[in-house]
Amino acid sequence: MIKPICLLLFSLFTFNLFPQSAAKDYDYDAPELIGNLPPELDEISGLSMSPYHRNELLAVQDEEGKIFRINAKTGALLFAVTFWKDGDYEAIEAVGSDVWVVKNTGTLYQVSNVGKLDQQVEKFNTSLTGDNDVEGLAYDAKKNRLLLACKKDAKDDGNDKDGRYIYAFDLATKTLSKDPVFAIELEAVKNYLNVCEKTTGHEQLCDFFLTKDEYDLAPSAIAIHPITGQLFITSSVGKVLMVLNPDGRIDHLQRLDKKFYAQPEGLAFDSDGTLYISTEKKKSESARVYRLAYRPA
Repeated sequence: MIKPICLLLFSLFTFNLFPQSAAKDYDYDAPELIGNLPPELDEISGLSMSPYHRNELLAVQDEEGKIFRINAKTGALLFAVTFWKDGDYEAIEAVGSDVWVVKNTGTLYQVSNVGKLDQQVEKFNTSLTGDNDVEGLAYDAKKNRLLLACKKDAKDDGNDKDGRYIYAFDLATKTLSKDPVFAIELEAVKNYLNVCEKTTGHEQLCDFFLTKDEYDLAPSAIAIHPITGQLFITSSVGKVLMVLNPDGRIDHLQRLDKKFYAQPEGLAFDSDGTLYISTEKKKSESARVYRLAYRPA
C-alpha cells in the first residue's frame, strides 16, 4: 500500500516531469470577437500583448513600418507609430519595455522608447532570407531568446525539405542559432495523426497532411503559453493550429474554422493564459481579433 505522503511526492514528481497541457483548454469553435479592425489593419500580420498598458495589444501589418496599438477589449485602433520604412513586416513581440519586429527576410528590429521623442531602432540582419519567409516571432523568456518561425524551407540550408523550422535569436549575444531549435517534420505529423484521438476535424487534417505530394504546413504565427511553456503555431494555409511541447513533440493538432479564422496571422497570450488570434481581411470580411478564454480542466 502506498502511504499518503509517498503518493503526494509521486504526484508532485510526475506533475513536474510531465507538464500540464493547455492544448485542449480553449474553445476554438466559439471564440469571442473583440472587434472588427479598421482598414489600416486589413493586412494585420503580427500580434503581441502591450508592455505599456493593460488591455492593449500591439500589431504590425505587412506593408508599413508601423507599430499599432489596439484596445484588447474593443479592437479599436488607438495609435500608430512609425519605426522604419515600408516593408514586409510579419510579426511583433514585446520583450520588457522594448518591441521587436521581424521582416519576412529574417531581419529584426529592436524598437526602444516606442512613440517617444527618444525612440530608437536597432536593426539586426540574420542568416535567414526571403527564401525562408519568416512569419512567426515569439519571446522565450526562460532561455532569453526570440524564436523565428519559417514559412518555407530554403533550398540550400541543408534541412529536410519535408520540414518547417524554427530558429533562435539569442538576446544576450544578438546572434541567430546556426541550426534550427525546433523541427516540425512531416513524418512526425503523420505519426501523430495515426495515433491521436479522432476528434472533430481529424479527417480534414489527414486530408491536408497525408494525401498531398507537398508538405503544405506554413507557420504564420507562434506564441509560447505563459503557464505550460508549450509553443502554439498557426498555419494560415490549411487553417491549422499546432501545439508543441517544450521538447518539440507534437501535443495537439486542431483544424480552425475558416468562418472565424479566415487567415490567422497573429497569436498572443496574456499572462493568465487568455489567447488572442488575429486574422487578416478576407473578401468582404474585415480583419478581426478574437479572444479565447483559458479554462484548464
